[in-house]
Amino acid sequence: MNERSWPDEGELVVCTVTQVKDFVAFVHLDEYGEREGLIPISEIATGWIKYIRDHVSEGQKIVCKVLHVDQARGHIDLSKKDVNDHQRSEKIREWKSEQKARMWIGFAATASGASEAEITSALYKEYALLYEAFEDIVVDEEGFRSRVDLPEAAMEAVIAAGKENVKIPRVTVTGVLTLSSPKPDGVNVIRRALRAAEPKIDGVEIDLYYVGAPKYGIKVTAPDYKMAQRAIERAAEAAVGVMERAGGEAKFLRKQKPGKGA
Repeated sequence: MNERSWPDEGELVVCTVTQVKDFVAFVHLDEYGEREGLIPISEIATGWIKYIRDHVSEGQKIVCKVLHVDQARGHIDLSKKDVNDHQRSEKIREWKSEQKARMWIGFAATASGASEAEITSALYKEYALLYEAFEDIVVDEEGFRSRVDLPEAAMEAVIAAGKENVKIPRVTVTGVLTLSSPKPDGVNVIRRALRAAEPKIDGVEIDLYYVGAPKYGIKVTAPDYKMAQRAIERAAEAAVGVMERAGGEAKFLRKQKPGKGA
């Protein structure tokens, strides 16, 4: 998960069960190299436990909460019962994403000649999770380039790996702008309004198209619905503002989601 060699107390960790005895289970902390931990039977599950093997078995992948870390003695005490279903599923999802990110770093290292350690260290300086760095490449490549310090070949290889492998969910919202002006230069006013309706917003694509005078379609694609909603409102307000200041008329109508009334 990160460059720390020991987990923090309270942290959720992915573990592989290595040995199960009558009153304790031993595990390997998958994100911390060779670190081992133990789960006493009282921390395996809630309620009375008759047979510990009813709850854990060798080779099983589980999520635990770190209760205590004693670096001097090399001991890590863990709890399985203190992790709820939501925490478990989110941690496993995060862990799987980090595994993918490490694989992509390996590809980038091979392609560029840089070491995996060099790339990993550079990403961890700016991001808490490696996968977040690759997501940022897709959403804000320019920002990623400015934040991360890597040799050119490594930078290009990492960016190529991100673009090839990360697919950010996208949503699209649409609407119609109705623009008209009685002024002699009304055509130019409308052109200015349409240019104003294409503000640059990181991670957002805004497309304008001609529907038929005086209507112009606007389509916004963004990572999530709220961002798309804000972007289309900002674009429409900019166009309407230009028209009204120039003495023209403007109106914006959002297209409804399927199944919604007008």
